[in-house]
Amino acid sequence: MTLALNQVTTIFLAVALLVLGTFLVKKASFLQKFCIPAPVVGGLLFAIIATALKATGILQITLDTSLQSLFMLTFFTTVGLGASFKLIKLGGKLLVIYWIACGFLALAQNVIGVSLASVFGIHPLIGMMAGAVSMEGGHGAAGAFGQTLEDMGIQSALAIGIAAATFGLVAGGLVGGPTVKYLIAKHDLKPTETEEVVETEEEKGQPIHSNAFFIQVLLITFCMALGTYLGELFSTATGFVLPGYVGAMFVAVIVRNIVDKLNPKAIDMKSINLISDVTLGIFLSMALMSIKLWEVADLALPMLVIVFVQVVFIVLFGIFVLFRLLGKNYDAAVMVAGFTGHGLGATPNAMANMAAVTGRFGPSRKAYLVVPIVGAFLIDVFAMPIIITTINLFK
Repeated sequence: MTLALNQVTTIFLAVALLVLGTFLVKKASFLQKFCIPAPVVGGLLFAIIATALKATGILQITLDTSLQSLFMLTFFTTVGLGASFKLIKLGGKLLVIYWIACGFLALAQNVIGVSLASVFGIHPLIGMMAGAVSMEGGHGAAGAFGQTLEDMGIQSALAIGIAAATFGLVAGGLVGGPTVKYLIAKHDLKPTETEEVVETEEEKGQPIHSNAFFIQVLLITFCMALGTYLGELFSTATGFVLPGYVGAMFVAVIVRNIVDKLNPKAIDMKSINLISDVTLGIFLSMALMSIKLWEVADLALPMLVIVFVQVVFIVLFGIFVLFRLLGKNYDAAVMVAGFTGHGLGATPNAMANMAAVTGRFGPSRKAYLVVPIVGAFLIDVFAMPIIITTINLFK
């Protein structure tokens, strides 16, 4: 028996799974501790149930995920609109060093993934899906590039990317704290600040107005339209694969910084972030619930080995390279905690790692300035070209 869900019903199911995932995350301390996203919980739960129903011959569920690409495109555009280069000046030299280190990490993660894929005799781009895409990119990039690779004929890319991103999230939460505790103990580090770190919210308490909201929608849709159009032109002219969402994101970066010069108040990050959260949640929920788990069983061992090597590499890089580059002080150690968190998962993971360290040893304003700025959006300025180049090298 087959149950085919149409476009509207599929969206409803995606939103329902997102709400269910949010409820389960609130109830399960383990999921909260490791910052597992709600759409990952709800979407994977459905994928497991769908796989069990198919395996037992009871029911096969087919989904119409044709709108998934629209939500994905919107999310990456909002990421670009958040990339104000004015923020680089606030972070100064430390931010630039940290940012370059993140770019190097993306390159190293792809080298590790592709190299180990050749050892296991699997497609290099499957290895890449357990590299920068899922490690530094997290579930959002894994869902996006996984779908892109599957459209290119590389089976199981999406499922491998999502699985690797999930393992990376858990690993990032597990190893970040112990790594920094080792650095603090070995070098007898102390915080230079005595006051508490207060995390500020942009325009805290200001409501979202419909007029300002639609201005943000106008900017987002403009970037989406121009970015996808230019991306298609670029791909046609060069033969270099450039997914539409990547073109839209980089157009959005340019638009954000032009608008900042013309009218700094035109960008309302509260509205942008709201749109980002909604579109990412629905996009991820749709991506995860449509995973065919039965297709990835043979790739489970290679993926786990690659992720394990990625974890070992980022810990060694953080201790022996990044810590020294950032000044070998307490702030550097806290930034290593953040680096480990978003280098293996996501910015919330990074913030959770840093909160655990600063809660025990003391505050670090520099870390709380640099890590969120780079981890939230600047990281993609380096990571995206590296991922796109890897795809075109091994397609």
